[in-house]
Amino acid sequence: MLSRAVSSSLASLLGSRFASFSPVGEKLYAVAKGRDPNQPEFLQAVEEVIKSLEPVFKRDARYATIFERLLEPERVIQFRVPWVDDKGVERVNRGFRVQYNSAIGPYKGGLRLASHVNLSVIKFLGFEQIFKNSLTTLPMGGGKGGSDFDPHGKSDVEVMRFCQSFMTELYRHIGPNTDVPAGDIGVGKREVGYLFGQYKRIVNAFEGVLTGKALEFGGSLIRPEATGYGAVYFASEMMKSVGKGLKGMKVAVSGAGNVAQYAVEKLLDENAIPVTMGDTSGHIYEPEGITREQLAEVMHLVNVERKKLDSFKGLSKKGVYTPGLKTRVWVHKCDIAMPCATQNEIEKEHAIMLRDNGCFAVVEGANMPSTNEAVDVYQEAGMMYGLGKAANAGGVAVSGLEMSQNSMRYSWTRDEVDQKLRSIMHTIHKNAYDTASEWGFPGNLQIGANIAGFLKVAHAMEVQGTV
Repeated sequence: MLSRAVSSSLASLLGSRFASFSPVGEKLYAVAKGRDPNQPEFLQAVEEVIKSLEPVFKRDARYATIFERLLEPERVIQFRVPWVDDKGVERVNRGFRVQYNSAIGPYKGGLRLASHVNLSVIKFLGFEQIFKNSLTTLPMGGGKGGSDFDPHGKSDVEVMRFCQSFMTELYRHIGPNTDVPAGDIGVGKREVGYLFGQYKRIVNAFEGVLTGKALEFGGSLIRPEATGYGAVYFASEMMKSVGKGLKGMKVAVSGAGNVAQYAVEKLLDENAIPVTMGDTSGHIYEPEGITREQLAEVMHLVNVERKKLDSFKGLSKKGVYTPGLKTRVWVHKCDIAMPCATQNEIEKEHAIMLRDNGCFAVVEGANMPSTNEAVDVYQEAGMMYGLGKAANAGGVAVSGLEMSQNSMRYSWTRDEVDQKLRSIMHTIHKNAYDTASEWGFPGNLQIGANIAGFLKVAHAMEVQGTV
């Protein structure tokens, strides 16, 4: 068992540094809150980054000015998406695309289809995407989009009609050298296929304008697996940094979608012991570990039958299914927690559960799955923390590789893409780890990742002028 405390001195230092903003930090946060007081998810993301960047602002005031400019998206697009359901009833949803920052490359980020989608959610995701894409070392700016349309329970034809209507507006704002969307929650191969088909139909060009495509028309091997695999590769790097490995580690995984599925698959490859998976219906707990056969059933249930885990039949004699979200998967003992579902799924009370149950590391496969209060618990307890913008960057990294393959009209093999993904996750961890040490926060990947991601974008913004 790894010691819970990475460094007691680090924990005490973080306790004071994260307690409140400096005057500069307060001013920057006030700017964001003054402009967007009713966007809680966006403000949460801004708060987390400002706290990490305080040492940068203190060392050189010009970075605060650049950050204030970075806070405002370059472009926000909102539009109506009308479509007709199978009963002939006219429906309408809201569509969004936030083109946040293009300082280091074309806008890049997924499309999310879920009932909780609003401008605040899309802005927080786009804001996070700036730093995530920067960390990959690939030339990609930050953007995000989506709609409050929920594909669950909809027929294939209804989803197709919606996607065609959505792209009929979105197409005018994107392109292979301007903005390259991808999938996210609610957007898999089916949805990407419908979106790509409509784009091609409208512009009369076969272009690499979307990533996450099927292999038959320009997709990349490993892309569906990339976020989950990448998070496990990042977790492996975290363990190596303290002389450990993933073998034998009990891992609590939340989610049952794409990221969670492939995180569990790769954990099994690494001889770790994934003990949970969960969705909005409830979660399964296997104290001796989820097997490959059980994972296959989950994948068929979710991906093919499009059902929830309350329909799962493959529990072992020791396995338990718990309905609802009240306790979530975090009530169970584990060595590592991997939240792979959605934002704010780990609140302060859940972080305390993890801490008290002996969890010593949190590796985020989802975007901002921990509230800032939960992160404070991790830091004060000296738990290792791999934040989402670093740990889950594998998905957008392979999307970047897909863009390269599309540009070359070429496809790399599965092993080639997997090796590139491993290398990118190693580089992201090393960059975050080394940057944290350089700035006086050894071992703190949160501060290291945020500073490293920001400085690359800030330097690009500075030399391009006030644009």
